[in-house]
Amino acid sequence: MASSHSSSPVPQSNSSDAFFRKEMDATKRFRPVQSLPDVCPKEPTGDPSNLCDSPSLVVDQHRWTIYHSKVNLPAALNDPRLAKRESDFFTKTWGVDFVDTEVTPSFYLPQITKEHFALYQQEITPREKVHERCKNICTPKHTFDRTLLHTHDKSRTDLEQVPKIFMKPDFALEDSLTFNAVLPWSHFSTAGGKGNRDAASSKLLQEKLSHYLDIVEVNIAHQISLRSEAFFHAMTSQHELQDYLRKTSQAVKLLREKISKIDKVMCEGSLRVLRLSLTRNNCIKAYNKLKLMATVHQTQPTVQLLLSTSEFVGALDLIATTQEVLQQELQGIHSFRLADQMRMMNFPQWFDLLKNIFSKFTIFLKRIKATLNTIRSVVFLVLDKNQKTRDLEDTLQKNSAKDNTVDTEVAYLTHEGMFISDAFSEGDLPPVAADTTSQRNTSPNSEPCSSDSVSEPECTTDSSSSKEQTSSSVTPGGVEMMISDDMKLTDLELVRLANNIQELLYNASDICHDRSVKFLMARAKDGFLEKLNSNEFVALSRLMEGFILDTEQICGRKSMSLRGALQSQANRFVNRFHEERKTKLSLLLDNERWKQAEVPAEFQDLVDSVSDGRISLPEKKPAAPEERKPTEFLIVEGQKYATVGTVLLLIRIILEYCQCVDNIPSITTDMLTRLSDLLKYFNSRSCQLVLGAGALQVVGLKTITTKNLALSSRCLQLIVHYIPIIRAHFEARLQPKQFSMLRHFDHITKDYHDHIAEISAKLVAIMDSLFDKLLSKYEVKAPVPSACFRNICKQMAKMHEAIYDLLPDEQTQTLFLRINASYKLHLKRQLAHLNVVNDGGPLNGLVTSDVAFYTGNLQALKGLNKLDLNMAEIWEQKR
Repeated sequence: MASSHSSSPVPQSNSSDAFFRKEMDATKRFRPVQSLPDVCPKEPTGDPSNLCDSPSLVVDQHRWTIYHSKVNLPAALNDPRLAKRESDFFTKTWGVDFVDTEVTPSFYLPQITKEHFALYQQEITPREKVHERCKNICTPKHTFDRTLLHTHDKSRTDLEQVPKIFMKPDFALEDSLTFNAVLPWSHFSTAGGKGNRDAASSKLLQEKLSHYLDIVEVNIAHQISLRSEAFFHAMTSQHELQDYLRKTSQAVKLLREKISKIDKVMCEGSLRVLRLSLTRNNCIKAYNKLKLMATVHQTQPTVQLLLSTSEFVGALDLIATTQEVLQQELQGIHSFRLADQMRMMNFPQWFDLLKNIFSKFTIFLKRIKATLNTIRSVVFLVLDKNQKTRDLEDTLQKNSAKDNTVDTEVAYLTHEGMFISDAFSEGDLPPVAADTTSQRNTSPNSEPCSSDSVSEPECTTDSSSSKEQTSSSVTPGGVEMMISDDMKLTDLELVRLANNIQELLYNASDICHDRSVKFLMARAKDGFLEKLNSNEFVALSRLMEGFILDTEQICGRKSMSLRGALQSQANRFVNRFHEERKTKLSLLLDNERWKQAEVPAEFQDLVDSVSDGRISLPEKKPAAPEERKPTEFLIVEGQKYATVGTVLLLIRIILEYCQCVDNIPSITTDMLTRLSDLLKYFNSRSCQLVLGAGALQVVGLKTITTKNLALSSRCLQLIVHYIPIIRAHFEARLQPKQFSMLRHFDHITKDYHDHIAEISAKLVAIMDSLFDKLLSKYEVKAPVPSACFRNICKQMAKMHEAIYDLLPDEQTQTLFLRINASYKLHLKRQLAHLNVVNDGGPLNGLVTSDVAFYTGNLQALKGLNKLDLNMAEIWEQKR
């Protein structure tokens, strides 16, 4: 885009413009260019032909070049040489004289890219760094200082022209006072024929603001130019500081790694040894204290025993000794009271203590089992060796007739307790006999036999008949032990010992369970366990069930003491759980006004989860940024249910019962009985309040309306919908022999259906009494429709309006069919009383018109357009 005020790209020498002529000769008035120091960058070198006489930024820095060709927009707008100045720039069209021109590229200038400056940039970068360092070292000249000072004073003087209001830190045009101070409305007023003067005033204000803007921009640019070196210096320092921090971080990391290695190699092991040694000494001291406490604890029954046998001196001595021990060894210990302190704990503390006790008991039983298994394995090993010995004896007795020498040696080997199976493993009897003979003669425990006194067979016989004779036995560890004959156990005794070993494990398990029961009962004395909420009791029940299963797995036998205590506490928990919810339901019913309630989103989610097969309370979700609004109806499997607030909470309570059964399976039967009682209570209490009109006195309702009745019926239908689901939930958790308890749900369903039928009958009865009252006064006369039929249709419309949004269409149609039957019965009775028959006469015509009016109004109601009213039944049939 070109302008009439723009200068040509290249000044022409023959131009008549004095400005251009002056610039062409301007180089003569400037002093020659001085050479720069060595630190300054040199001009780029290259082929002169490629430069094509283009102006140089260094050589031509003091004369006019094509780079000076530009237009100052404020100067163009405020040009005083213009013949006509526009009064308002923002409302007039500017630039109408501009024409769009396409500037053709000059073929004298080459296409310059970044690659042309790559070599120059590589050469100039290090020199620029040297130049910057030299500039910091060199002192500035005085002339520069004076110029800088003069420039600073001038800038300060210029800034003083700008009003102080623009310099305030809280300057904001949104403030009305600030806006009026900057742009006063007096400059824009056009009243009183002062339009030209106001326009000039606004023009002056605009120029003044533009002038302020120019001053601020110039000062900002000046300040930036003055602080550019400091900025780059700060950036350089920042990079260096980051390098130092990086090196320091690496050094610290390396130091920490070395310290960690030193800690692991030189410190941790030694400290662990010291810690374990101190722990061991403390455990020994605690163990000795516990033994002493156990001894003192047994003092009372011992004293009672001594007193019962009249050992008064011994009893007094024992009492004195016990008192001395309590005053010296056990002074300051209050653990004889492991119950008062425990009752001061809250549930988390007590629960952690119980968990620790169960853990120690489990470890104790595992250690006992490991020890007893080792003893049992030794017993079974001895039994196995005895059986092998007997088998070998029988075999040797059969072969005794063949070789008496061999028989004698075998007898000796058997007497010594050696393993015959090992002796005959090679099947070579004579060498074995010789070896055993030599062993017998050289054994230090055997008595030497002299050939002069007795023969060898006699010596053997005497030794075998001796009661003090011992035999050697090899333990599984390879250690040989000498066992005398009177210390040996028979096979029957060994079997009895193996069985008693298992009984020892059973007794240890029973002791652990009994101690746990004592601990549990001590905490339950003040009703603490009965006051736990559902989550806490579920956690306790799971912990105890886990311990019971662990002990049964270790011992292989069920222990009923702890399980019985748990069942007892569970029964108490069930009673309290049921009483709390029954009381809550009673309070809700006593304050229920039987009006339709809105359904919060959480209850809709609850119902949806049940429809998906999850009979449990959903987990609490974090609050969404946009909460869903409550709805008018509860949607259950595609059906709309109008409910009251009590029924919504009752559904949640029912699911609490179901979830409690899942968490504590042992209380399934009790929970089923309690839930049945709760459902029966809701049915009977709601019947008293609505059908029995108890809400008039309890809540203070003025009357029980048809809407109250229909809403109550729909609430009962909602509970009936969930009874089969609840029944299936309990059935899956009952034993087959307990299925007979499910009959409670059948009885409840029947009671609810009866209640719903009574409400429907009550709605029909209300209209029946209305028909009896209105139709008993009906007279067949003009005008048509009669006032009686108008009133009847009005009441039918009110009934429909009250129940249509509460009951589904099929129930509404069934109800109005019953109401219509009652209407036909009363109308038929009145027509018979008036002797009006279906004879086509005038009276018959009037009745027909009234009935047609009634039929049309009834079928015009929503959902009743296809209702078959069958009005022909109002006439007596001719015989």
